[in-house]
Amino acid sequence: MTMIKKFLHWLLSLLYKVEIEGLENYAKAGDRVLIIANHVSFLDPLLLGVFLPDNITFAINTQVAHQRWIRPFLRLSKVFEMDPTNPLSLKGLVHHLQNDTKAVIFPEGRITVTGSLMKIYDGTGMVADKSKAMILPVRIKGAEYSRFSRIHNLVRLRLFPKISIQILPPTRLQVPDHIKGRERRKYCGHVLADLMTEMIFATSNYRQTIFAQLLDARKIHGGKHIVVEDLERKPLDYDALISRTIIIANLLRGITGEHENVGIMLPNSSKTLIVVLGLQLHNRIPAMLNFSTGSVGMISACRTAKIKTVLTSRRFIELGKLSDDARNLARHVDLVYLEDLAGQISLPDKLRGLYQSKTANYWYQTDQHSPDDPAVILFTSGSEGAPKGVLLSHANILCNHKQLGSRINFNAQDIVLNVLPMFHSFGFTAGSLFPALNGIKTFFYPTPLHYSVIPEIAYEINATVLFSTNTFLAGYGRKAHAYDFYSVRYVFAGAEKLQDNTRALWAEKFGLRILEGYGATETSPIASVNTPMECKAGTVGRLLPAMQYKLEEVPGIDAAGKLHLAGPNIMLGYLLADNPGKLAPPASVYGKGWYDTGDIVSIDEEGYITIRGRSKRFAKISGEMVSLTVVEQLAIDAWPEAMHAVISIPDAKKGEQLVLVTTRQGATTQQLAAASPGVGGICFPKKIIVMDKLPTLATGKVDYPALTELVLERLS
Repeated sequence: MTMIKKFLHWLLSLLYKVEIEGLENYAKAGDRVLIIANHVSFLDPLLLGVFLPDNITFAINTQVAHQRWIRPFLRLSKVFEMDPTNPLSLKGLVHHLQNDTKAVIFPEGRITVTGSLMKIYDGTGMVADKSKAMILPVRIKGAEYSRFSRIHNLVRLRLFPKISIQILPPTRLQVPDHIKGRERRKYCGHVLADLMTEMIFATSNYRQTIFAQLLDARKIHGGKHIVVEDLERKPLDYDALISRTIIIANLLRGITGEHENVGIMLPNSSKTLIVVLGLQLHNRIPAMLNFSTGSVGMISACRTAKIKTVLTSRRFIELGKLSDDARNLARHVDLVYLEDLAGQISLPDKLRGLYQSKTANYWYQTDQHSPDDPAVILFTSGSEGAPKGVLLSHANILCNHKQLGSRINFNAQDIVLNVLPMFHSFGFTAGSLFPALNGIKTFFYPTPLHYSVIPEIAYEINATVLFSTNTFLAGYGRKAHAYDFYSVRYVFAGAEKLQDNTRALWAEKFGLRILEGYGATETSPIASVNTPMECKAGTVGRLLPAMQYKLEEVPGIDAAGKLHLAGPNIMLGYLLADNPGKLAPPASVYGKGWYDTGDIVSIDEEGYITIRGRSKRFAKISGEMVSLTVVEQLAIDAWPEAMHAVISIPDAKKGEQLVLVTTRQGATTQQLAAASPGVGGICFPKKIIVMDKLPTLATGKVDYPALTELVLERLS
């Protein structure tokens, strides 16, 4: 038997170049060990039996064990045939482990047909609990791309893909003594599922650059795999995307400096993605300007990030009616138009880019680029009113991708319809980069506001994934035909609270469950999300793997607290208006590296997060954060002799709306807009209420809670 095992070890190593990591963790686990592994192919038992030390017992699904071709290999080890739905079939394995032995079990109970983790059966957790065995997580990677997998229609299979076996540190299942019976079994399964998810994330490679991940994606899915399309209807495969990225990167290298922050004022499109990737390739940092804030906001952002050059497009400025904003912006920075750059690209430039694309795996040295280098600057509003730059690293963004992918099944047959602008963190990280770097096709649409058109686009392109906000989903739901979203598998809502009527509309009209999530630009952006397997309505889901949280006590609020987060997806830091160009790393009352969300939340015993409110003076309108202080300052500038206060109240369509309360007689929104040139319309109040006197505190400051009550009474 030993000779057979040695021969198989040699053969598998030769064919699949099998690598095994973490054997020291195997030794640390001791004698009584339950080895849990993901199940990606029919090769899995053979791989573990050959490459793990000792003679190991295998607990294998009865159906798999009866496969004719696999029976000879099962004779190499002791086998327990198991039905994961039958608790009695697990008792023999428990007794076997109690004799201080090692056993392998696949908690999914079946080979994956999605490429991701399948349902985790509670029985495996019960075995670990009853036997008091150490749990040794093992990740098998690469075998899912072999001919022995069951995802033939989802990915490009290879004859002999490289396979790795990664052994993680051992752990023990901790179950509180007071949990008994069925609840204990369920609890054990829940903990084990989290352990498997953490394993998938921990063994993923997010410690690299975005361009390196792009090259990996091409290697996995093939150079001819289509990944990007927009309204021009010219689909790009990986070969075209990478070659065009290199061409534009070489061009931009000549007009920008290394580590320079370069502004981008462009719509959702394939070209914008190429520009972003091109800047990153040669260590330039794309800074995504929010053109909806007007020239005032963009100029402030450029000052904060010390941006000297902004890339834009004449066609975009014309179609977006942004000529005035562009003229104002051009007084402060150098506007470079893509049309002019395109005219400079010669045939030798194209041939060079094509050659570099084909040889990128050789000349692009990953050890010369740090995953902790800045990858993008996204802007949000600070409480003082000036735009605040959020600096995200390559590792921040890729980490968030791996966190999301460890919880939710995505595959190369998915099609993402991305309508969220790239200056929005949700639209940038989730809607744009996540698909392109994971073999998923993205269709870019330039605006989320076309409520009648977007459902038609979803129907036409057979979209399967949609990232959006409550405001936009409500609009699509009202306008769409009941069959427009027939192909959609996942609808994710973020950036603002998902309203119950929106949730009900999509469930009743389209038969779709909206998966609500939570995050911030500072968390790259997703911090928690409901998933198909773990979903609780009214919550924003559970925290993603590798994230830590603390709740800071807030006076007057019970069973909730202000949320602080830490983890590998937390930003590098802020760029602030009062110290332009200087990085301010994240920190909170809990120390360096912690991010104070400013949100008041409660977290239940299963880990689901419920948002109770926000402690900062912001409003979220159509998913965009608007500083109430900024709007107040506009009123002060327009009517300095009067007293002003701005509050936000719920809005059925936009999530929230702004109300300006002022002592200025005859004040109108039109007058305020005329006195505030260059300011985006989102910053103006929907209603203006005139009062003789505003309620104040003893200190003379406006009493906002009292003012809010007065406004709600008047509007009711």
